[in-house]
Amino acid sequence: MTNLRATIESSPRRLAMPIGAYAGLALTGGRVRDVLCDPDAQAAAVLALNERLGTPFLLTAMDLSAEAEAFGSTVRLTDDAMPALIGRLVTSGADVERLAVPAPGDARTRVHLDAAALLVAASPEKPVLGGLIGPFSLAARMFGVSEALEATLSEPAVILALLERVTPFLIEYALEFRRAGAAGVIMAEPAAGLLSPRGLARFSAPFVKRVVDAAQDPTFAIVLHNCGAKIVHLDRILESGAEIYHFGVPMDLPAALARVDGRVVICGNIDPTFIHAGPPSVVSAEARRLLDASAGNRAFVLSSGCDLPPGTPLENVEALCAAVDAAGAADAVDAAGAAGAAPASESVS
Repeated sequence: MTNLRATIESSPRRLAMPIGAYAGLALTGGRVRDVLCDPDAQAAAVLALNERLGTPFLLTAMDLSAEAEAFGSTVRLTDDAMPALIGRLVTSGADVERLAVPAPGDARTRVHLDAAALLVAASPEKPVLGGLIGPFSLAARMFGVSEALEATLSEPAVILALLERVTPFLIEYALEFRRAGAAGVIMAEPAAGLLSPRGLARFSAPFVKRVVDAAQDPTFAIVLHNCGAKIVHLDRILESGAEIYHFGVPMDLPAALARVDGRVVICGNIDPTFIHAGPPSVVSAEARRLLDASAGNRAFVLSSGCDLPPGTPLENVEALCAAVDAAGAADAVDAAGAAGAAPASESVS
């Protein structure tokens, strides 16, 4: 069992893990470009948000363009919007053969590795989770998402060859986060949620498993994030072998928790649009719904269903965390009441 999973399951209180480094910019006054290009600015935003919310984890920024850029994709960066990939880097099997494999730390992957190291140094008592993209999602970003989905049916050998090309890089990238002192990484594999369960079992799970087998150990966890997956995908996703999974809105979370029955940890899945648009009362209500559905289950962490976009109001993120704190306080009262009831029961008998 990884240390991160043990920390989650042994916690006496409910835990919150909103994915939202960009929300910290409201506290630092920085720009989205700063988070993406400057590890000091990224770490400052994460630490400021964590100080405000008091959550037990520190997460580097989610950036699903950095790895594709390291392979050679063209990325458009602006001051206040998320990066966008321009065009397709790979369109054929011949392009795959010519594709040069970068090293971890090339291009902007260095920003995220350095940000993780800064967070570890600044707050060694809290688990730090780095971020990287998953194999099929990286391949799809380089090949074109709609084109890659079609090619899994019409040219599967090309997509499989591309996956063989990108997966070793992702293994080394994950290992670099481990060397930086991170407690794990959140591997974002959203494009796999667009596949059928059979397609996911062929084009995602085996390649994610390679990363898990190479990088996950007692000190380092792979948290597999798929914000497009549904309950029909769950069994195939579990074939990846990770110990912790993070799901988005399409996943029926209560059903997923019942199916895994504590064998793995599940995180999720408040709709990020609720958290971004608010009001706080809506976020609180949704948080309470999920907390009630998972009552008594320590293998669950309440989280946003995906990365919170820049400009998300802090009061809405605070509403999520406050709901978890209130649930934790209620758990403590219930536990104290149960402990106090035992002697009274014994005296009556």
